[in-house]
This record gives sequence, structure tokens and C-alpha cells, in this order.
Amino acid sequence: MPMRMFVSASLVAVALTTQTAAAEDPSDGRSLMERGAELFLEGLQREMAPTLQDLSEFADQLGPSLRSFWVQMGPAISELADKVEDWSAYHPPEILPNGDIIIRKKQPEPELPETEPEPGQTDI
Repeated sequence: MPMRMFVSASLVAVALTTQTAAAEDPSDGRSLMERGAELFLEGLQREMAPTLQDLSEFADQLGPSLRSFWVQMGPAISELADKVEDWSAYHPPEILPNGDIIIRKKQPEPELPETEPEPGQTDI
């Protein structure tokens, strides 16, 4: 699952950076900016760990539902996308009380007829 891979890769990258920072001696010639960046990443890892864990669990729960939805609805959505040339010509989908979902096409604005000014009048 792409989201899970992204979360895992992010955690691995932060963990490797943190391990590298811990293994090095602070007096090895690194600047205060480098040490500060490492400390920032460590703090970020500690702060983000619960959120990333929750996100990973959410992705695990949502994954099967999305996969099932795409298997069932994917062909119909692809067919619809082929037929619609300009999505801005449609209103957002509406869910009716009976559960039906409709997508209404916007009505074009009526063009106002151009009128010629009467003789002696100036059109401003």
C-alpha cells in the first residue's frame, strides 16, 4: 500500500538519521547547525511517532474498503471519466435521501442580447 510504504520509509529515514547522530561524537567537527538539525529530527521523530502509528493503523483499516470499492466501481468510474470532457461543467455530486448519487450539469449562463444605443445616446 503506497501510504504505508511512505510512512515506513519516513520512519526508517528519521531513525537512520537519529542513529547516525547518536553514534557520532559531538566534538567531531560538526557545526552547531548540524547538531541542531539532528536534535530537531530526533524531536520530530518522538513527536510524530504516535501520529504516524495512528496513520498507519488507519491505512490498514481503510485499505481493504478502498480496494473493494475500486474493484467494484473502477470500470464504471473509468467509463465515466472517458465520457466527461470538462469536469468544471458539472456541479459537485449530490447524495439524495434514497442514497442515489447524482452529478448535475451546470446550465450555461444566458447570453444577453446586445442592444444598439439609440441615436444621440452614448453607451458608457
